[in-house]
Amino acid sequence: MTSGNDFDPEREPPELFSALLTPHRSLNSTGFLVLMGFLSTVSFAAGLAFLLMGAWPVLGFFGLDVLAIYWAFRINFRHARATEEISVTPYELRVRRVSHRGHVAEYVLNPLWVQLDQKSHAEFGIEKLYLVSKGRRISIASFLGPDEKASFAKALTAALQAARRGPTYNPVSQCL
Repeated sequence: MTSGNDFDPEREPPELFSALLTPHRSLNSTGFLVLMGFLSTVSFAAGLAFLLMGAWPVLGFFGLDVLAIYWAFRINFRHARATEEISVTPYELRVRRVSHRGHVAEYVLNPLWVQLDQKSHAEFGIEKLYLVSKGRRISIASFLGPDEKASFAKALTAALQAARRGPTYNPVSQCL
């Protein structure tokens, strides 16, 4: 027996699938600064016009509008920090969720028993994806749109099928 064929319990199992999902945000920080600058300029100019007409309280309401929009965007950016990491090896399927507040939830499932369940709508496509195992139902990929969910489900199904086939032994790659 050659040393390349020895069983090594310390060796990590091969990763069949790995995905890090994050919420999509179309406005980056530079775009946010440009938008807030534009809104502030327009609100100040409109408030100044009302001030010159004698309606001075309107200037304060324009300032409150800009503050409300700023506050809403800050909440939106805070929610964008959430992540979901899904990985499949021949021995386990791991789902690790980190909420926007930093709370971590981790699920470890046996890929031999996991089924991928889809809730679809005829007009909109895939609405929800679930991992079902031993009576537990875990919602996954909620950040994705319908087309992205379909692609994700196809890749995850292929990885689960590869995990069910089990690890393969390739003597050529083991010797090199």
